Amino acid sequence: MRKCPYCDFNSHRAPRVLPERAYVDALLRDLDFELAQRPWPPIASMFLGGGTPSLFGATEIARFLEGVAARLELTGDCEITLEANPGTVEAGRFRDYRQAGVNRLSLGVQSFDDQRLRALGRIHDGDQARAAARAARTAGFLDLNLDLMYGLPGQDEDTALSDLRAALELEPTHLSLYQLTLEENTPVYRNPPPLPDEDRCWRIGEVLGETAAKSGFARYEISAWALPLRRARHNLNYWNFGDYLGIGAGAHGKRTCDSGIQRRARVRNPTQFLETAGTSQALSETRRVPAGELPLEFLMNRLRLPEPLSWAQFRSGTGLPPEALEPGLSRARTRGLAETDDTGFRLTPRGQRFLNEVLLLF
Repeated sequence: MRKCPYCDFNSHRAPRVLPERAYVDALLRDLDFELAQRPWPPIASMFLGGGTPSLFGATEIARFLEGVAARLELTGDCEITLEANPGTVEAGRFRDYRQAGVNRLSLGVQSFDDQRLRALGRIHDGDQARAAARAARTAGFLDLNLDLMYGLPGQDEDTALSDLRAALELEPTHLSLYQLTLEENTPVYRNPPPLPDEDRCWRIGEVLGETAAKSGFARYEISAWALPLRRARHNLNYWNFGDYLGIGAGAHGKRTCDSGIQRRARVRNPTQFLETAGTSQALSETRRVPAGELPLEFLMNRLRLPEPLSWAQFRSGTGLPPEALEPGLSRARTRGLAETDDTGFRLTPRGQRFLNEVLLLF
């Protein structure tokens, strides 16, 4: 296994033999450490992601889920998502993952075009991506997400649309359509390929959105589209600034306490995490978010959703009055990026297109 050259996530080259059992043991110790300090309400969703968790066998995935269920109350319809890459070895495990309790699968397809997949450093090809999606359906996954990237080297509207049409033929219930960005500290940032300019990327995004909508998908977040009643509950919790418990190497968590909002992060290195899990040494950061930073933190998440933001939602999420949004909100309104009324505010179409510009005002 190798790391994709555009990826800035906390992922590492996999060893020849994965320490599956030891890592699951470490995850459960980490969970015990967290729960010893504060209880958590019933869990409505779990997301097994970051890197390639589907490299783990179904036996250890099942043992982890059983361990979580023994320590936490899960809602009856708890959404349990597993990220997977569409390699043929992993696809053969899908039925076992489903039997282990995973009920939502997210496949990192990115493209069905072999040339562009090679440019992205992906280890699968288009045929393997199609086979993996069909295998997921055969395994009994009713909720299937396909990740697609656009703004790829040499891509135009027609080639991007070809990728989306190939995805739609596989009948997913959810689509993630996001633009390739060159993140610092990645190989493609240091040696960038020729990419479509921003205007072309905007047109590509518009064409993809129109096609997805005609196929019955509704956009509920900047990069997320879903069929009716198939939205990703876990993602929505993030965008609504909800709390979440993060365990594992590089994991982040957020908790609203009497003293405000606390964020925690785990050490990023998997070996270090294995050695320290279950102790405070596994924490790389614990901090309370200062009141002055809360408006921006809240908006960075909530403004990814298309619905207007009410003053009541802002107060509930941050504990702050609407006046805390000034003077940024006034600047956004003056520049035609936002509109306000007695109940709250919403971004204009221009504001939705230039969300980063809006956030900079805060």
